[in-house]
Amino acid sequence: MKIIEGGLCAVDDILVSASKDGKYGLAIISNKGSNAAAVFTSNKVVANPITLTKESIKNGKIDAIVVNSGNANCYNGKQGLMDAKLMVKQVADTLNISQDNVAVASTGVIGRSMPMDIISPLIESNLKSLNHSKKSAHDVAKAIMTTDTVPKEISVETTLNDGSIAKIGAVTKGSGMIEPNMGTMLSFIVTDVDATPEELNKSLKEAVNQSFNMIVVDGDESTNDMALLMSTCKSGKIDENFQEALNFVCLELAKMMVKDGEGASKYIEVEVKNAKSVEDAKLAAKSIVKSSLVKSAIFGNDPNWGRILVAIGYSGAEIDANKLSISLDALDDESLTEIFVVKEGVVKALDNTKELSDSEELIKNKEIKITVDLNIGSECASAYGCDLTYDYVKINAEYTT
Repeated sequence: MKIIEGGLCAVDDILVSASKDGKYGLAIISNKGSNAAAVFTSNKVVANPITLTKESIKNGKIDAIVVNSGNANCYNGKQGLMDAKLMVKQVADTLNISQDNVAVASTGVIGRSMPMDIISPLIESNLKSLNHSKKSAHDVAKAIMTTDTVPKEISVETTLNDGSIAKIGAVTKGSGMIEPNMGTMLSFIVTDVDATPEELNKSLKEAVNQSFNMIVVDGDESTNDMALLMSTCKSGKIDENFQEALNFVCLELAKMMVKDGEGASKYIEVEVKNAKSVEDAKLAAKSIVKSSLVKSAIFGNDPNWGRILVAIGYSGAEIDANKLSISLDALDDESLTEIFVVKEGVVKALDNTKELSDSEELIKNKEIKITVDLNIGSECASAYGCDLTYDYVKINAEYTT
């Protein structure tokens, strides 16, 4: 497997177009006849596009995706659902495809009327300019941004067991309102692997469970979350090599999101190993990366291992506090070595110890890894997040229009 250029358009025959009008963005991704699968938010309050796309994806076919930024089209009455249907109809009529094969997605402020006087002309202009180019793929990544500070895209290719080359191109957006029970964001992934909708669904869920489902920015889950995978089916048969590539793509996108978390100044990676079960490892890892106290301590350059210990304790994972170890590492400074602040139940980073002074220096780095060894099993899992800063509060206090 290797990273290649092109974003969504690294995959042959994928047509895209995107543009913005002020704070409103609009993007279209199209390939007639694509097999598809998707996963969605588990929030019980869902946006109108989620309602429609959940129905569309049931037939396993998606010919086009239309997505807008700047308005979530959520909790805005019957008109919001009508507006989502109008977006679908406009795309379907122009491309001469079934409305049942059009996915729609939105991101932005909840509870506001859709500005269809802006969105409809954007759809019209982008339908006329659909093309296959690296630039337009990058435009899609930019058009779907809200509080994101950078566009997020990646593309890879891998050799399948039958000798053919399969490609994957993907974009995502997500910066705040992130604590996945799917993946709190919008993500659109295209590929050319030969796979049925059922195979794509299984593959996507596996990738999501170890990537988008393992990131936390602020602990809030959006009403609009969607990850959608569509395939032209023009390459070789889906296999474990494709799965490895898709896992990589989703994990890289997930890391991009938390590194660009609202107001974030530091990236946090948590590995929990030697747990009784994978589920226990996931519970402990996400509990740490979700903890506001841990996130605040890291922002304040405080190696407060007590907060990490507490987060493990209330995670729901089975533990033996007398056996576990906690260590800190700096991912962005190879000259620094792993520091054990707790070793098999014994505190090492006490006042006036080398471990404490070393950890106080290490925590000043921008990319921090926390490793927890539960020492009671053989399973492991990792979670990913960012610190909690003053800017996060400022951004969200002002996010009203």
